[in-house]
Amino acid sequence: MADQTMTDTKDKAGWTRFLPLAAIGAVALAGAFFLRDYLSFEALAENREALLAFRDANYLLTVLAFLAAYIVIVAFSLPGAAIATLTGGFLFGLFPGVLFNAGAATIGATIIFLAAKYGLGDRLAARMDASGGAVKKIKDGIREDETSYLFVMRLVPAVPFFVANLIPAFVGVGLVKYVATTFFGILPGGLVYTWVGAGLGEVFARGETPDFGIIFEPQILGPILGLALLALLPIVIKKIRGAKQ
Repeated sequence: MADQTMTDTKDKAGWTRFLPLAAIGAVALAGAFFLRDYLSFEALAENREALLAFRDANYLLTVLAFLAAYIVIVAFSLPGAAIATLTGGFLFGLFPGVLFNAGAATIGATIIFLAAKYGLGDRLAARMDASGGAVKKIKDGIREDETSYLFVMRLVPAVPFFVANLIPAFVGVGLVKYVATTFFGILPGGLVYTWVGAGLGEVFARGETPDFGIIFEPQILGPILGLALLALLPIVIKKIRGAKQ
C-alpha cells in the first residue's frame, strides 16, 4: 500500500511538471485567436494619441504597464512582439526604449525557458547524454561553446524566437548564461526595431506604414551577421585545432 501511494505521488508530481508548458501553450492558442486584432500596428496607430497622453500624465505607470504587457506577450508567445517593440520605441524613444524592450523580452523568454526546463529539460538533457549518434553530437556541439551557439541563435533572424527559448532548456544550459546571452543577443535586432518605433510619429503623420523588413536590409543585416560570425569564431578555431591534432 505504501509503495502504491509513493507511486501515485510520483505520477502526480511528474504530471504537474508539464503544467507550466501546457498553460503557455493554451494561452498562446487563445491569444493567437482572440488578440490578433488588438496587438497590431493598426491598433497602435488608432490609439497613439491616447497612449502618449497617458504616458505624459503617468510616466512610471506607463513603463510598468508596458513592461508587464511585453513580458506576457513573450512568455505566452502571443502575437504582437514586433508591435510591442515598436511601441517601446514610440513611447520611450530609442533610449531607454531599447532597454525596456530587451529587458522585458528577456524576462518573458526566461519564463518559457524555465517552464521548458522544469517540464522536460532536465529529463531530456539526461536522455540526450545517454543516447548516441546525431542527437548526442548536437548536444556535445552546443556544450563545446554554449555562449557562441546561444549568441548566434539570438543574432540570426532566421532562428524563431520561441525555438531559441526552448533549445537551451532541452540541452541543459544554465540560467545565468541563458539570460545574459538572450539579453545581449537580442539587443542588436531590438535596437533596429526600437529605432523604427522612435520614428513612428513622422510615419503616422504621413499616413504610412513602417518597413517591418528593414532588419533584412543589407546595411542592417550585414553588421548583425558579422556579429554572428564573430560569435562563431571560437567554435571554428576549436574545430581547426581539433583537426590538426
